[in-house]
Amino acid sequence: MHPASKPTDEELIRARTTLGDFELTVCTDGTYLLDGGAMFGVVPKPLWSKRAPADDQNRVLLGLNTVIVRTGKHTIAIETGIGNKQSAKMRELQGNQELLPSSLKAAQIKPEEVDIVINSHLHFDHCGWNTTLHADGSVTPTFPNARYFAHAGEVAHGHKQYERDKVSYLSPNYDPLIATGQMTLLTNESIASNPQIVPGISVECFPGHTAQMMAIHIESAGKHACYISDLIPTAHHLDTTWCMGFDLDPMRVIEERKRFYKRAIPEDWLILFTHDHQTPMARIALNEKGKPVIKT
Repeated sequence: MHPASKPTDEELIRARTTLGDFELTVCTDGTYLLDGGAMFGVVPKPLWSKRAPADDQNRVLLGLNTVIVRTGKHTIAIETGIGNKQSAKMRELQGNQELLPSSLKAAQIKPEEVDIVINSHLHFDHCGWNTTLHADGSVTPTFPNARYFAHAGEVAHGHKQYERDKVSYLSPNYDPLIATGQMTLLTNESIASNPQIVPGISVECFPGHTAQMMAIHIESAGKHACYISDLIPTAHHLDTTWCMGFDLDPMRVIEERKRFYKRAIPEDWLILFTHDHQTPMARIALNEKGKPVIKT
């Protein structure tokens, strides 16, 4: 999908599959552009550019994948993209497209039928359509009948507005929902005692990108999928050491990826990638060198 082109319905729905008794649909908020060096950290450009070619401003094309899970009893939205609150300057720089409403419509998913929204963390590109900005400056819940879930530590971190990452946290994406009680804030203790959001959907902390980033597990009829979010943002980041410049603790990211692979690979989990526009989901295996790769 080129940022300037009008997407077709086929482009607006990035993938569909079934997992046991569940139906998974990957919708999209479109693509956006981020600096390749920031996306691949200390990895040299001659290496990462073979996987993700950069434009003349050193930007790589990324996706914004929202996974809709229909369980038969619940309709769950995992992540909500960038949304419509970016400044004109940021929108020009990143070329984001604000397509999630159109993508949901193409997939015949009505915002009012979504009853659960889960944010893996609260960076602007993961929770932007939690709320919708209107012309008069007001914001309202994009999913009016949903219970929203996020980690309390993410909110606390965002409120402190640290110089390192304050640009990533936009209060209108979550504070209005907290104020009305529509957003439930999870803690490490509450997750440890009961990680389940609804039957078949649970969360688990995988710190490193942020201190409390959560993965979302989807399990039905013996099948397992996992929205691993920014621990492994794209299929190009499978190497344990290919961390992002955005990761607050890259050493922890490496260890958490290893921990993830110990379960995901032998149990053949379906991996849902948050920022891979071309490969929104895949299973992974180890190659002859023992490195994780996309399973063909």
